[in-house]
Amino acid sequence: MIDTSNVEQAKNLIKSSKTKPIIVKAQNDDFNRKMLEYGKFEILLSPETGNRQRSLRQIDSGLNHVLANIAAKNKIAIGMDVEEISKLTKEEKAKRLERIIKNINICRKAKARLVLLNYKDKKDASNFLISLGASTKQAKEAF
Repeated sequence: MIDTSNVEQAKNLIKSSKTKPIIVKAQNDDFNRKMLEYGKFEILLSPETGNRQRSLRQIDSGLNHVLANIAAKNKIAIGMDVEEISKLTKEEKAKRLERIIKNINICRKAKARLVLLNYKDKKDASNFLISLGASTKQAKEAF
């Protein structure tokens, strides 16, 4: 997994990576967009890590329709780490799940692929995605 906020360093790590799939950890909006446009990796992990809120009602999920369209065009999946979610406190988990729900809806509209990582049981993970609003097609393709 590539976890750096420097775009050029991330590109160099992608070029030199021998492991598949290549996973890039999401950082800020600018980094995410540049990496999605570069597009030589498979998964952008956890774009919902942007913890800022624009207003009380409008949650910033770290993903928008522009980024989702770029991801779909370049065949990059949007990844979510189940293990990371399970380690959060109750309040943090509620906020994270709200962002994931928003990302699922954005990915469905843009036809971007979702990927679920570090799950224990495929059926439970599929049911988890469906309960958050993913279509059955999205849930099947997430593994």
